[in-house]
This record gives sequence, C-alpha cells and structure tokens, in this order.
Amino acid sequence: MFSRRRPLVSVVVPVYDVATYLPACLDSILAQRHRALDVVVVDDGSTDDSGAIADRYAERDDRVRVLHVPNGGLGAARNVGVEAARGEYLTFADSDDVIPRDAYTLLLAALRKGEADFAVGNILRIEGDLGAEREIRLPWMDGMHAPYVGSIEERPELLGDVFAWNKLFRREFWDAARLTWPERIRYEDQPATTEAYLRAERVAVLDDIVYHWRIRGDGSAITEQRATVADLRDRWRTKQMALDSTRALGSPALQEVFRTQVLPGDMWRYFLLVPDAADDWWELLVAMVQGLWGDDALVRSGLGPAHRLTGWLVTHDRRADAALVMRHLAGREGQPLARVEGRLDVPGLDPASVDPAALALRPHEA
Repeated sequence: MFSRRRPLVSVVVPVYDVATYLPACLDSILAQRHRALDVVVVDDGSTDDSGAIADRYAERDDRVRVLHVPNGGLGAARNVGVEAARGEYLTFADSDDVIPRDAYTLLLAALRKGEADFAVGNILRIEGDLGAEREIRLPWMDGMHAPYVGSIEERPELLGDVFAWNKLFRREFWDAARLTWPERIRYEDQPATTEAYLRAERVAVLDDIVYHWRIRGDGSAITEQRATVADLRDRWRTKQMALDSTRALGSPALQEVFRTQVLPGDMWRYFLLVPDAADDWWELLVAMVQGLWGDDALVRSGLGPAHRLTGWLVTHDRRADAALVMRHLAGREGQPLARVEGRLDVPGLDPASVDPAALALRPHEA
C-alpha cells in the first residue's frame, strides 16, 4: 500500500552554459502542482551566468539545491544529482526545456495506480526563439504512448522512447536495478533507459504531454553534431550498449523488434549526410552498420524505402551509390523516390546490382 501523504519528488537538472534558458526551466519546475519537490541543480562547470542564476533560485526557494562541480558532461552531472537526491521518486529535466504544470502529478498518479517501477509520458517539441516558440506534435511519439501498464515484453516498441526526462522512477527501483548514466559520451539516454525498461516489472505509460523538448537553432544541441566522427563513434557505442542489454535481458521476440524497428530509428539522419561526408566518417559509418546490422537487417527495418536501400548500400560499402540515392532524394524536395513495378527506381543505380529485397516496396508504400 502507498502512503497518502504527498511524496517527495527529486528533479535532477544538469546545467551547462544555458543562462538564456535556465530561468524558464526552473520556473516551470517550481510551478508544478505537485509541490513536494527536491530540485537538485548540478552546475557542470558553466562558464556563463548559469551557476549564479541557479544560486539565486536556491536563495528564494528552499526546494532548490545547487551543486557546483567541475565539468564532467551530462551523464556525470546526472549521476552526481542522483547521489544527492533525497526523494522517494526521481526524475530529470534538461535545463533548456520546460515542464507542463501537471506533469509530475500525472506521472506520479499513473505510477502509483499501476504499482509500476516507473512511468513514462508523451512529449511536445518546441522550436523558435524564447517567447515565440512553436509547439510541434511528434506522431511517432503519439503512437508509442497509448495508455498501458505492464512489462516491456508486450510493448517492445516503447524502447524507442529513449529520453531521460519524460519519466518518473521509484528511487527504490532505480537503486535496486543499479541504473546509472554513461559518462563522457553523447546519447547516454538510450543505454540507461533501455536497461530501465528491461529491468522493470511494470511500466506505466501515459498519453498525456509531460514534457516540452526544446530544439535550439544555434547549433549547440548535441543532436546537431552528427557530421563529426566523435558523434558517430558515440552513437555506435551507445547503440551497442543498448543492444547488448536487450540480448542479455530480453526475449528473442523483443530482441528482433529492438534490432529492426527501434535501433535503426535515427539512422536516416546519418544517411542524409553521406554525400558530403569525410572519408573517415564514411568508413566509421560502414563499420557501424556492418557491426549492428551486418546480416542486412536494415532491409527488414522500419526505415522508409529510400533509407532501407541506403542502409543496404552502406552495409556493402557502396559509397558512390549511397550518395547517389541520397542526392536524388534531396533533389525531389521531400517527395518519395519513383516506383516501378513494386520497387524503387533511382536514375543511375543499376537495379540488377542490388538485392531485390533492398529495392522492394511494402504494400502500403507501393
């Protein structure tokens, strides 16, 4: 049975050079309808006024504590915050994002009602300058968050929700599962959240929007650095870590869904970069794709037709043809590639040199 008192929710907020955005983030947290909060702000060696801004909030509201630490990266800052957190429940917020006022109330209610180890809700993306933001629904997230309580085995597609910050965890579960964020690496969310899903007996899923995810247009967001070898290396490593967890803890059916439907989900963003990629970036991409999907599993994946084809070409180290497909796709200004007799038709690409499965269209794509 659960206590009737209002439980303490710890919110870990890692901060690094976000002085422009931090006040809106902290204001949204402190305005939550669930008032019993322990807000742990980890100033990760900021070089701007972020640390001072956080300190001013702590002076005004005793629910806020600030830890000033040498720069160690996002994963390390989150881990520092977790160690300091005092709440029975644990959640995370990135310091340039905003949390809807009912978010923690909704997550907590779903978690407790479902007797789940953690709860996960839907998100909105926000774009544009402060004060002139646009809210954007994400259909792929909407489809993933039909209300549900149970294990990940019956909803393996939920593994595609890799985000740290739209979830509320029982601290007891977090500690028992020995969850932690990988450090000194980009894309640290996926290995940790995959492990959480696999170790939880029950997950509570909400269709309510519990988080507003800001996409910054200044090039500073981690996800805007894909053209670098360092980014691609980290992406491969974190995908491999998540895949290893599913192989260790998931059923064969879950492993297949993860490898073909979840793990490839963002690869199309990398394929778009192929035409202008540096040689070392291309070589690493080939090694990554061969290492994760070397049996041509990308042909079975949930990627769109052009990107399934490009995945096959990357697997077989056919750089010129992969670049040809991506340039042709870009030239069509968002329109799909031409279709001929149930397969893709790309001018300049010899279909006889390609596995028919890589060119084939699915019934809804023809």
